[in-house]
Amino acid sequence: MISNLPLPMQLHERASTVPLNSYDRQDWQKGYESVTQELDYWVEDIEGKIPPELNGTLFRNGPGLLDVNGHHIHHPFDGDGMIAAIAFSNGRAYFRNCFIRTTAYVEEQKAQKILYRGVFGTQKPGGWLANAFDLRLKNIANTNVIYWGDKLLALWEAADPHRLDPYTLETLGKESFNGVLADGEAFAAHPRFDPHSQFDNNEPSLVNFSIKPGLSTTITIFELNPKGEVIRQHAHSVPGFAFIHDFAITPNYCLFFQNPVAFNPIPFVLGMRGAAECIKFQPHQPTRIIVIPRDSKKSVQVLETHSGFVFHHANAFEQNKDIYIDSICYESFPEVEPQSDFRQVDFDALSPGQLWRFHLNLSDKTVSREQIESRCCEFPSIHPQNVGRPYRYLYMGAADGEAGNAPLQAILKIDLESKERQLWSVAPRGYVSEPIFVARPDGKSEDDGWLLTIVYDSAHHRSDVVILDALDLHKGAIARLHLKHHIPYGLHGSFAPISFAPTLENVA
Repeated sequence: MISNLPLPMQLHERASTVPLNSYDRQDWQKGYESVTQELDYWVEDIEGKIPPELNGTLFRNGPGLLDVNGHHIHHPFDGDGMIAAIAFSNGRAYFRNCFIRTTAYVEEQKAQKILYRGVFGTQKPGGWLANAFDLRLKNIANTNVIYWGDKLLALWEAADPHRLDPYTLETLGKESFNGVLADGEAFAAHPRFDPHSQFDNNEPSLVNFSIKPGLSTTITIFELNPKGEVIRQHAHSVPGFAFIHDFAITPNYCLFFQNPVAFNPIPFVLGMRGAAECIKFQPHQPTRIIVIPRDSKKSVQVLETHSGFVFHHANAFEQNKDIYIDSICYESFPEVEPQSDFRQVDFDALSPGQLWRFHLNLSDKTVSREQIESRCCEFPSIHPQNVGRPYRYLYMGAADGEAGNAPLQAILKIDLESKERQLWSVAPRGYVSEPIFVARPDGKSEDDGWLLTIVYDSAHHRSDVVILDALDLHKGAIARLHLKHHIPYGLHGSFAPISFAPTLENVA
């Protein structure tokens, strides 16, 4: 199944010709094995050449532990967060990984057993009696990592961030933003970075939210200046239960998709299910789009569209007083069953995520939509200067095949003007992560830059850091950095324009 390229270190990399379902399930499963070591080293095993003008640090977050002393967690989203950092400097790269020392991680590692229930179904040993009425929330800090206000922050949407040392990745404690967040208060894992906030003399700002669900749901908006200070905060109540992972912004609005789901807490309280296992999709109910002005003096609007489920948004923008939102949509919420094994997921039985554009007419409160991409796709990425603005180029993780549902084995570039597609694939034995777009210094076009992604190479059970030319994916990898080990499939990450590598004088 491995390619017949002459160099055994290479993954198969070409235009997509592998037939549907060409991936091997056992190959894919190996990417979910735990990492137990924390390492730091200069990456020396490199194919190609790192662009010398690429300077900064790629930070990635995701579940590093998929078991505790051999006791498997029920779902990857319950795994303890591990940061991987790849610092680029003068054509070289330095790797470091470290687990976030959350309270629960420290306690469970000391006890060598599961002590906390997970939101996505992980239970303590002992059956429902051992789990009943234990409603403690385990902050696993495993979803995203950002560098803002000179602070490196690990994010998990249901609780407060953890602050880390950007050089060593040592956990420094929780971050409250000068007391704005109470201990345990939510700060979502999908902030948006407004490159030119009209409320702050066109200075950049970080916009984020928190969700407090219940019979009615409270959405709180936070806006932070470049110093990391909360300069605006306002809360809004919307009817019904809301399970919201991501949002989108424009210069004037924050946009939320309230997916049609219902939550029955009784099985969770009685210790029979995790909280996420108590969520049920309501296919006959519409998806509600909540339009919250960033100017808190203006009124919230709620529009309705077709039933569906959205985890991630690519971007949003305003045009002629209307709003457009590009989002990855699923026909329904992929429900988590108590007795299921995520490693045995039947991809063919699940509908794929596909890219849709929603057109919001705020004057007559109507929503229309059109499909942009039918190929299974996820983890969209764009040029950071186009967040909330009209844009042309979009990058995503994608399936190798054009139809059906499958693991992400390719990077897809879409030109939204010309409709041209470019696909870079590592099928059949490679699996990609979220692509991160990094603009080239003094770049001349919106797509003039690099894409950074981590590829799991199942043939060698290791991960590669891959650098692609965002102008032309057909060129293949500019550089492929072979790590000494694998990194379990991650969730989200970001690029900081500062290299947190050791100084070259310290290299042996």
